[in-house]
Amino acid sequence: MKVARDAGVAAQRGTGERGSVVTIGAFDGVHLGHREVLRLVNDLARARDLEAAVVTFDRHPAQVVRPDSAPKLLTTLDQKLELLETTGLVDVVCVLTFDEARSTETAEEFVEETLVGQLHARLVVVGADFHFGHRRGGNVALLERMGVVHGFEVIGLGLVSPEGVGGEPVSSTRIRRLLDEGDVAGAAALLGRPHAVRGTVETGDQRGRELGFPTANLAVAPELCLPADGIYAGTFAGADRIVRPAAISLGRRPTFYESAEVPLLEAFVLDFSGDLYGQAAEVGFLERLRGEEKFDSIDALIEQMRRDVDATRRIVTL
Repeated sequence: MKVARDAGVAAQRGTGERGSVVTIGAFDGVHLGHREVLRLVNDLARARDLEAAVVTFDRHPAQVVRPDSAPKLLTTLDQKLELLETTGLVDVVCVLTFDEARSTETAEEFVEETLVGQLHARLVVVGADFHFGHRRGGNVALLERMGVVHGFEVIGLGLVSPEGVGGEPVSSTRIRRLLDEGDVAGAAALLGRPHAVRGTVETGDQRGRELGFPTANLAVAPELCLPADGIYAGTFAGADRIVRPAAISLGRRPTFYESAEVPLLEAFVLDFSGDLYGQAAEVGFLERLRGEEKFDSIDALIEQMRRDVDATRRIVTL
């Protein structure tokens, strides 16, 4: 899979190459609905001897045009690109910088510069309610009109409902709602994998170590989507990329503190000893064990932590 940014796409692909079947979107999460669209794009590309291309953005456009109501992200850009590559369905990804200048680009400019000039689009596949360009001035009808001029066709799709997910269309919004409820298993069913967040291991207040359960405190970017506060069975992968079982605590630690503005994400990595400080790491959420509780004594907390670790051992099989 070739990845290029902005105007570098044409140089990355080379001149004179065959055209492409293009789909456009944030692709946050690269969930099962996205994968169905990518499969269609790939099938159409192979049938026409074209490249399967994705246009996406270095951040969610809402972070620029409506930052106060922008959704929390299911994936970082690096995660998104890795997930797109693992599908095996994409030949080219064009990553556009979405900044103030991009937000003022007209729909017509986007079509001419990116779809036609960079990707030589022959077929464009988007959602039936797709809008793009300054003030959302572009839609499927505009794409169809410009396609007549520039030689590309357009397919407008409804929301995709893959088999085995309850019939309701899969969307990033639906997945965020499940995570907000702490239903990480339900979110995983729609993502096609456990929800995972990345960050850096930082030094904490050593509470876990004092209790006999030393934890890795993961500092996560505020724009990333975390599940509801609670205790989870999951996984931890550090700089060595080895995935290990982990009992995860996400919350305000009410046994020790009356209140906290933001939740703390801590992972007790089972059967591991070593220095994780400063490492880039990924924590995956497999199953919610319980909500966060305030315990009457430290002994009661330690006993519950032992039960949480035992439950994690039963649930996480790698």
